Amino acid sequence: MSYQIEEKLVIAVASSALFDLSESDRVFQEQGAIAYRDYQEEHLEVPLDKGVAFPFVRRFLNINKRFPETSPVEVVLLSRNSSITGKRVFRSIEHHGLDISRAAFLEGKSPYPYIPAFNASLFLSSNEQDVLKAIDYKYPAGTVLPSPVVDDEDDFELRIAFDFDGVIADDASERVYKGGELEAFHAHETSKARIPHSPGPLADLFRKLSLLQQLEDEAQKADPDYQRILRTAIVTARSAPAHERVITTLEHWGVDANEVFFLGGMKKDRILNVLKPHMFFDDQRSHLQSDAGNVPMVHIPFGVANHTQSDKVSR
Repeated sequence: MSYQIEEKLVIAVASSALFDLSESDRVFQEQGAIAYRDYQEEHLEVPLDKGVAFPFVRRFLNINKRFPETSPVEVVLLSRNSSITGKRVFRSIEHHGLDISRAAFLEGKSPYPYIPAFNASLFLSSNEQDVLKAIDYKYPAGTVLPSPVVDDEDDFELRIAFDFDGVIADDASERVYKGGELEAFHAHETSKARIPHSPGPLADLFRKLSLLQQLEDEAQKADPDYQRILRTAIVTARSAPAHERVITTLEHWGVDANEVFFLGGMKKDRILNVLKPHMFFDDQRSHLQSDAGNVPMVHIPFGVANHTQSDKVSR
């Protein structure tokens, strides 16, 4: 049964993020669109391998199995494929057991204009230009960066980690920091400690995830043996005294995270390699690096951090 999409937390995903299309893309780049279509037809019965976003998407959809009466989440496919070449994508979706039924195949056109049409709180793609266009139109989007695909079937938990400035919140404080020194930034944030931030590009996603966690709270009250699926974390380069405004913002919005890390300039991968999130969102490329290389990273190309060559890490 299909529920009204306005009542759901919707994530839109490109086929390039959901599956490994590297070989298919090589055929397209080297031989053109006709050869690409023929290649997909010839390999129609060969399921595509998992892509970087696959472990995240699979666990996200599992939330509906815990709440089948309401099915509160949905994943929509937004693809540059045509409907003909997209047949293999849907065959692969069925093969991997993903409950995805809504899709848009746009035959080479960028799918970003359809993000609001599908009520999506996030669009994931490996196509950086599509994501940049989406952000320009103030749509919530992120570029999925290449990384090894790790999908432990026995790990049912969905762990999602966010940077704060330029991701959950806007980049107003980031602009202050970029324009001065650390002391000036701390003074600014201390003076506004009781003033919540304005929302950033993924604020709606974070708020709706918090609502899902409230559903899990209720399920755990009804059944103490209920095993929670969703865990959220904020991993920010901020430190005290700039931490308080983060907490003020979360309180004002009526949301929270399971874990919050104020790192004071430490490398974020020191936390991420322990936390092992299925997706980490950050607006700064310099933070999207892991020595272990096994953390799925998503770049949110929003705000001042993406308008300057200088990229201060310690804040």
